[in-house]
Amino acid sequence: MSKRQVVHVTSEEALRQTTIIHKLAERQAGKHLKYCISTFGCQMNSRDSEKIEGMLEQIGYTKTEIEKEADFILYNTCCVRENAELKIYGRLGALKGIKRKNPNLIIALCGCMMQQDIVLDTLKKKYNFVDIIFGTYNIYKLPELLQTRLETNKSVIDIWDSYQDIVEDLPNARKYDHKACVNIMYGCNNFCTYCIVPYVRGRERSREMSDILHEIQGLVADGVKEVMLLGQNVNSYGKNLETPVSFAELLKAIGDIEGLKRIRFMTSHPKDLSDELIEVMASCEKVCKSIHLPVQAGSSRLLAKMNRHYTKESYLEVVRKLRQAMPDIEITTDLIVGFPGETEEDFLDTLDLVEKVGYASAFTFIYSKRTGTPAATMEEQVPEEVTKERFNRLLKVTNQTGLKVMERQVGKTLEVFFEEVSKQDETVLSGRTESGLLVNTKASKTLLGEFAQVKIIGTKTHYLIGELV
Repeated sequence: MSKRQVVHVTSEEALRQTTIIHKLAERQAGKHLKYCISTFGCQMNSRDSEKIEGMLEQIGYTKTEIEKEADFILYNTCCVRENAELKIYGRLGALKGIKRKNPNLIIALCGCMMQQDIVLDTLKKKYNFVDIIFGTYNIYKLPELLQTRLETNKSVIDIWDSYQDIVEDLPNARKYDHKACVNIMYGCNNFCTYCIVPYVRGRERSREMSDILHEIQGLVADGVKEVMLLGQNVNSYGKNLETPVSFAELLKAIGDIEGLKRIRFMTSHPKDLSDELIEVMASCEKVCKSIHLPVQAGSSRLLAKMNRHYTKESYLEVVRKLRQAMPDIEITTDLIVGFPGETEEDFLDTLDLVEKVGYASAFTFIYSKRTGTPAATMEEQVPEEVTKERFNRLLKVTNQTGLKVMERQVGKTLEVFFEEVSKQDETVLSGRTESGLLVNTKASKTLLGEFAQVKIIGTKTHYLIGELV
C-alpha cells in the first residue's frame, strides 16, 4: 500500500488512532514485545521519537537499547546532511541479517529522509524488507500503520506532501522527569538555499498558545522544572494563527506559569529577532540568558547567496543589543564551511565574526549538497581539500573562543540544574548554568532534577568543573 497525499486531519481521525492503540494493546497482551528506536538529527526529531515511544508503550511494547532483542525497530531519520543519510543506509544493511534470523521483526522508518522521492525509490529497490515507511506529517498515525502491517502482512508506505493541522494530546514518553521539550510550531518558511527542511517539514504551522500553555502546565504538575521550546524558527511563532501572537507574548505567558523554573528555546533566526523579544528575555527571570543564533557564515555576500536575509553587520548589531540588555548572556551558533562560491576572503569574514562575537560554542559543518535545493545546482562548488582545510581552521578558532568563555567562569559561584549522571563517572552529575554552560560536579544522585550552587574550579574546552558550595 503506497500513497502520497495532502491531508486535512480532523479531531475524529486523531481520536480513531487512540481506539486502534487499545485494540493493538489487546492483541499484543502477554507477548512481552520490545521496541528499539534510533533517532538521528535535531531536537525536533527527538521530540517526535518521544511521541512514538509513548504510542508504542501504550500498545504494550517495552523499550530496549539492543536491536537484536527488539520485535519492533524504528529509525527516525534526518536528511539535513549526506552523512546522516549514508549512516541510515549502513544501519539498514545490518538490519537485513537480523530480519533474516527473525522474520517476525517489524522494521519501520520515518522522519525527514522519507519525504524525498529519491529515498523512497532506493528503499523500494534495495531495502524492500522494511515493513513500515512514513514521513514527518503523520507521526500520530503509527498505530494504524502498524495495525495494517500486522493484518495484511504487507509493507506499508504512507507519505504525505503536507497537512494543515496539528494533532494535540499524543502519548509521550519523556526521557527526563525534570525537563521536557515542547513543540510550539512546525515547518519553516525561510527556504535558505542550502536547506532541505522546508521541503520535508513543510510550511510554518504554529500551535495555539492555549494548547502550549496547557501542555506546559501539565508538565510542571508532573515535576518538570525546565522546558525547551522547539521550532525551526521560534521567532516567527504565531504569525499564521487566526489571532496572531508574537513569540515574545508567548514567552511572557509561559513565564507566568507557577512552579516552572527555567525556559529555553531554539532555534532563533537572526532576521526575526525583535527588540520586543530581547526586552522579554531580559525582564523575565525564568527565561535563560542564553540563545542559539545560527549565523552560518560571516560574509554578507555568501549570506545573500544563502537567502538568509541579514548581513554580517546586521547580525553583529543583534548581538550588540542582546549583550547590552543581558551582559551575561552566552551565544551559540551554527556555521557552514565550503558553501558554493566561498572564497578565502569570505572565509576570513567568518573567522572575523566568530572572534568578534566570542561564541560559547559552535556547531560547525562542512557544506553538504542536498538534491532539490537551489545550492545543489550552484556553480563554483568548493574543492573538498579546500573545505577540509578551512574547516580545521574554523574549529581551532571556535574552540579558542569557547575556551575563553569557560575560563571567565572559573572562581564564580553559579546556579546549576543537575540533569543526568555523567556517562564517564557515576559519582559525577552533569548540569547546566542559566547561560547554558555544561558543568560536571561530584554530587549525590539525589540532586538529579534539583538546582544547586556550584563553585567553578576548573575548565575544559566544552565543559566546566565545579564543586558544591
